[in-house]
Amino acid sequence: MTNRVLAAEFLGTFALVLGGCGTAMFTGPAATGGIVAVSIAFGLTVLMMAYAVGHISGGHFNPAVTLGLVAGGRFPGGQAMGYIAAQVVGGLAAAAVLSAIYAGAPAGAKLNSMAAISNGFGGPTGYSLGAAFLTEMVLTALFVIVIMGATSKKAPAGFAPIAIGLALTLIHLVSIPITNTSVNPARSLAPAVFAMGVPMSNVWLFWVAPIIGGIIGGAISKWLQNE
Repeated sequence: MTNRVLAAEFLGTFALVLGGCGTAMFTGPAATGGIVAVSIAFGLTVLMMAYAVGHISGGHFNPAVTLGLVAGGRFPGGQAMGYIAAQVVGGLAAAAVLSAIYAGAPAGAKLNSMAAISNGFGGPTGYSLGAAFLTEMVLTALFVIVIMGATSKKAPAGFAPIAIGLALTLIHLVSIPITNTSVNPARSLAPAVFAMGVPMSNVWLFWVAPIIGGIIGGAISKWLQNE
């Protein structure tokens, strides 16, 4: 595993958090239009970076995907921690950039805070812990199944980033109203570190559920693909 590989994972995750969370932060209060815009932003960013650096590192950009690919027999477990570290640092760097931009916003700008773009559950208006956990686990499993299927040797060559980007868009359309959509622990940790408080206390779920879902998805896909 070379520095270029880790840099590719850093850049991919940096772009994913900057593009997706940046859209969520600067498009203003969540509404139907906002949900669509954020969903498209996440999908387009993963598509863009998969084409840009996916050939260098495989284009995981997500600890749950990395561990799902380990479970699916597509990635060596010994390299997983290096990938995850690069992804986490990339996400945190993007959140730092967003925080700096947010600090320079004009008075009265309709922006979402780091807390507002963080993942969450519970409270007077939130979905229950169980509903949030199930959502994140199931959708991450499906995401990994799409990734492994689209990158199979039997799949059409060159189209995997499109399928993966569209899948992530759909996942966000479904789950933004439920959890603000994680399916990616690095994406969840990044804004929570800057928001602290409740988002930071909730971030454990957005590590545990996506990782379990990713491992389940990898195992199912390994069987489905007969690998």
